[in-house]
Amino acid sequence: MEIIDAHHHLWDRGRFSYRWLSQVPAIDRDYILKDYQEVISGTGVGQSIHVQAEVDPLYGIQETRWVLSMADAGGPIAGVVGWAPIEEPGLPEFLEKLGTHPRLKGIRRLIQSEKDVRFCARPEFVAGVRRLAPLNLSFDLCIYHPQLGAAIELVRQVPEVNFVLDHIGKPGIKDRLLEPWKTQLRELAYLPNVWCKVSGVATEAEWAAWTPADQRPYLDHVIDCFGFSRLMWGSDWPVCTLAVEYRRWLETVQEVVRGASQAEREQLFRGTAATFYRL
Repeated sequence: MEIIDAHHHLWDRGRFSYRWLSQVPAIDRDYILKDYQEVISGTGVGQSIHVQAEVDPLYGIQETRWVLSMADAGGPIAGVVGWAPIEEPGLPEFLEKLGTHPRLKGIRRLIQSEKDVRFCARPEFVAGVRRLAPLNLSFDLCIYHPQLGAAIELVRQVPEVNFVLDHIGKPGIKDRLLEPWKTQLRELAYLPNVWCKVSGVATEAEWAAWTPADQRPYLDHVIDCFGFSRLMWGSDWPVCTLAVEYRRWLETVQEVVRGASQAEREQLFRGTAATFYRL
């Protein structure tokens, strides 16, 4: 079975500026396509979705075009999730400049760094996400668990857009917090226009000391809430390397679902991403 990695990043500091990287020295270096191809070698991963790497907004369009050019040249990148200034008045002009491309599948405007936990429920943000519907673009929700309530409000107000929750909503695994994440995740999963990525989980645990047992309650709950038809595996490489190497994360999730049927495993590791991102 060929695997689709539904969430990874690339960045080239000589090409663009990424101010946030200075805060994370362990990954403050270039990660380019050649590096990604090397890390997936022998894993079974054949296709991938590149998600915007929080490049400085000045370079938002250029980053998307750069990744699209690599996707067009062949190789693993089959779809691209770009950045857009969702809440800003200039969004329509930005989207027009960004243009259409068959490999541009969705938009992500990072929410997790906003101090206001209700940021994504603000009227201007909701209105911006609504503008994605006529363009057939999905929206990646990247939040920390305290922002789940506002994310539910956003999704309910924009049923015409398909959403995918990145990194299972970033629960407080390090502190062994289950609630209210557990209840709110189920509430979010009740909404039919939401999918979820099984990605970025190890980095919410104790980086140097996590075990699969630490993550099992969270992964089991996600599977119970969304079912395999709305779950997709992602690496979150290279951010994941703060806590786990690529192959170990893949093997960790494979072990969690070892008792699932072949069809269910195919959904998680390939089918859901192929359907959601229209590959």
